[in-house]
Amino acid sequence: MRSHTEDRYLALVLATAAGILNAMALGAFGFLPSHMSGNVSQISDEVASADTHGFLFLATLLLVFVMGGMLARIVVVLGQRIRTIFCLILLAEGAALAAVSLFEILMYSPRFNSEVLLALGFLMGVHNSTSTQLSNGRVRATHVTGTLTDAGIALGSFISSRFSQDAALDRRFSRKQLYTHLTTIFSFLTGCIAGLLLFDLFDFKAMLALGLFLIMVAASAIVMTVRTASRLMVVKRA
Repeated sequence: MRSHTEDRYLALVLATAAGILNAMALGAFGFLPSHMSGNVSQISDEVASADTHGFLFLATLLLVFVMGGMLARIVVVLGQRIRTIFCLILLAEGAALAAVSLFEILMYSPRFNSEVLLALGFLMGVHNSTSTQLSNGRVRATHVTGTLTDAGIALGSFISSRFSQDAALDRRFSRKQLYTHLTTIFSFLTGCIAGLLLFDLFDFKAMLALGLFLIMVAASAIVMTVRTASRLMVVKRA
């Protein structure tokens, strides 16, 4: 079971990365690939205006986001005996993001915008699913609406526990939950601000740097996990 401190570190890294990527996509294409609530709402407008192309694009974006989440879950289930399975998923995500960024740097063309956005939507699905599974549902890196709701619930639980003399443990738990959710929200917000500034300065090179950063974080975590496992094996044998 992960601690709330570990979840806050997880939120700090993954929610910030999600915010950066989301803002970069907005700067590049004027579109938010992880804003599924808004995309679902916009589908109704496309239907009302009989915009078949817009409807199909948004419907496909929703589908690839779900497919990304589904694929991450399948990989976790199949690789549940692998200690570094979540790190490997993050490593693959970083490599895929780097590949998409290189494609945009070398072969940018507006006619590829839809395909690139679909690729980013898929990666966002993978990203959110991975953080959700890793934290047992406490950290959803791209799902700010749900996180704000969870923060409101945690705050309500904390306040209501003040009126009960037997709720000290519940109060501490609610406070830790609230801190985790607030860390996620502010990390995402900070990432969005940084993402827009970085994209304005460095264009798709900034997106490539984000992909390389995710690769570095995943590789470092794999090395640390393997070293820790090796030390435990040595201790057991001794």
